[in-house]
Formats: sequence, structure tokens, C-alpha cells
Amino acid sequence: MRKILVGTASWTDRSLLESGWYPDDASTPAKRLAYYASRFPLVEVDATYYHPPAQRTVEAWRDRTPPDFTFDVKAFSLLTGHPTRPESLYKDLREKLGASKRNLYLDDVDPEIVEEVWQRFLSALMPLHEAGKLGAVLFQFPPWFPIGEGRRRYILECARRCRPMRISVEFRNHTWMEEENREETLGFLAANDIAYVCVDMPQGHPSSIPPVLAATSDLVVVRLHGHSDQWTSKKIEERFAYLYSEAELKRWAVAVHRLAEDAKVVHVLFNNCCEDSSQRNAARFLTLVDELDGERDPG
Repeated sequence: MRKILVGTASWTDRSLLESGWYPDDASTPAKRLAYYASRFPLVEVDATYYHPPAQRTVEAWRDRTPPDFTFDVKAFSLLTGHPTRPESLYKDLREKLGASKRNLYLDDVDPEIVEEVWQRFLSALMPLHEAGKLGAVLFQFPPWFPIGEGRRRYILECARRCRPMRISVEFRNHTWMEEENREETLGFLAANDIAYVCVDMPQGHPSSIPPVLAATSDLVVVRLHGHSDQWTSKKIEERFAYLYSEAELKRWAVAVHRLAEDAKVVHVLFNNCCEDSSQRNAARFLTLVDELDGERDPG
């Protein structure tokens, strides 16, 4: 079993479809996913952050990929404390809410409806889990989710609700990984067998997390967001417009190879999703990892 899995965040971004990365005959969702899965062993599903998936969609993902393919799935925005458009909720639950704000937050929604969202979201993912194709449910928490006992309890609640599926946690509030709190944060995650998401991202912003590599579970997730100088842009293509250089990729390949010594499996996901940048970087990264594997196991 391969220990370091490499892939990208999403396979259907508009700019990717327009980039020419897919061949002309990969003209349907099924053919595009099959083509992607023939080149990478891992993908992150980001669409689930914006809209909970239908189970039939998840079943299609399962059926269109090889037996050893892995999906990491991003948790629905309502469940991570992000603003959520009412229209993204299930239709019957939206009708129960009645007139509502332009954006909903968890505290705005009746607990019974929240409970139903949890149940439906996780139930839809079961086909992947049962097929052994679900790596982790990614909980990326917002910048207004600082370190604290209440937030730690919520992380544990997320882990409990998702079992037997596992979760990974990415922070976007600097307090979790400040030097005085870093050991406490990593210790908390390790004590509860929750995978920490190591990140590479622009620094100097309120949401910036330093590139700390740490294994808090037998699964480690590394998400590479790039270093766009337009990180605060509302345009996805600008925020993630970055192509990692050869030198950067080599440094990360060495770092990830070392990190893999402390984990059963490492997921490396390129989230510099602008045109085909993440696919190009991920393909080169796979080659670099293979070369390092060869150096350490020449026989």
C-alpha cells in the first residue's frame, strides 16, 4: 500500500476545465473523474462545503474510480461555522426555516434541523466509507474559531458524530498554532486521535497558519494552498493563482517523506486551483516522492 497519496482539491473547477488538462474525449463527469483517477490516487471534494451531496452522487464517485482510490470530503459549511446560504440546505429543511437571513450560521438554525443536516450529510457519505474509499472528512474551521475549551468540545463533537468515519482538522485562526499554544493544540488532537491538517499558505494574514508539520494520528493531511499575493481576493482564481517552483516542490517532498515516518499514511493535496496549476504540481510531486522512495529502498 502506498504511504504517501498525492492529489488535488477538486477535479471540476471551471478554470481547470478551460485549461486543456483534460483530453477532448473526457467530455462528461464520469469520463473526467475516470481520467483524473488514472493519474492520481487521491482527490479532495470541495463541492460538499457549498452543498451537501446527494447519496446517488457519492455512489457515482465510488463507482467511477478504482478500488484503491481515496476521497477526502470537505464538511458542509454550516457544520464548520461558516456562513451558509439558505438555498444550499435541503429543500424540505429550508422550507421549515421559512423566511431567513441571506447567510445562516449554526446558531441561527433550530437544533432539530441541525441534527437532520448532520444525519443526512454523513449518511450520504456512507457509500464511500463502506467501500474503503473515504479518507477523512475535512473540517476547516473559520478565522473566528479561536483556541478555547468550547471550540475543543465542538471538535470532539464533530469527531464523535462522524464515527466510524474519521475527521481531519484545519485551523484558520492563528491562536491554535501560536508558539505558546502549539504544543497544547497538537497534544489535544493526538490524545483524541484526530488528524491535524498541515498547511502551506500565505503568511501575515489573520487566517495565516504557519507551515508546521506534525503527526497527531496515523493519518496526516498536508494541504498546499500556494502563496498568491491576492490571498484576500474573493475571486478563487486570484486567491489560489500560484504555481509551486521546482525548488519548493523538492523541499516539500523531503519534508513529507520525513513526516511519513511518523504516520501510516499521508495525504498531500494541492489546493492552488487555478487553471491546471495544482495538477501540474501534483504530478511533479508524485515523481519526486517516487524518486525519494527509490533512494531509500534501492533493492
